[in-house]
Amino acid sequence: MLETTVPVSEYEIERNKPIPSLNHSLIQARLITRLMNRYENKYNVASELSLELSDWPSVPDLSLYPAQPIDLRNDVITVTEPPLGVIEIISPSQSLNQLVSKAEDYFAHGVKSCWLVLLPLANIYVFSAPENYQIYRATETLLDPVLDISLPLSEVFGV
Repeated sequence: MLETTVPVSEYEIERNKPIPSLNHSLIQARLITRLMNRYENKYNVASELSLELSDWPSVPDLSLYPAQPIDLRNDVITVTEPPLGVIEIISPSQSLNQLVSKAEDYFAHGVKSCWLVLLPLANIYVFSAPENYQIYRATETLLDPVLDISLPLSEVFGV
């Protein structure tokens, strides 16, 4: 039996993550918009931010940090401080096992909350620890007690 090698794009090599799809991109934009509309005074929401957490590089889809003014004169290419929360959205070429493993790594590096967005099911898993999570469906309101966030998912998934 011959093995087939799937070529890896420059994007995937650079970011160490799969290329996002159309649905991935749309849901990511909706999450940013909804979170900023509700929590702009509480959080800075960063998209595709390069993290270097100890020995582990990562680029989460979204990172949440405490709100602070943007310092346009002193930009940072790679952030070494762990975000309070991260949001990872599954891509068509990514497995659930990969995302769960990534969530465990985030917690091991100081992240307090991790959301895994499963697009085909319109579900978001909200992890407060590697073994502790709640599942929210598209018609429910997501509650993240760690970040003190309440978010109607019908606005995110458009249902």
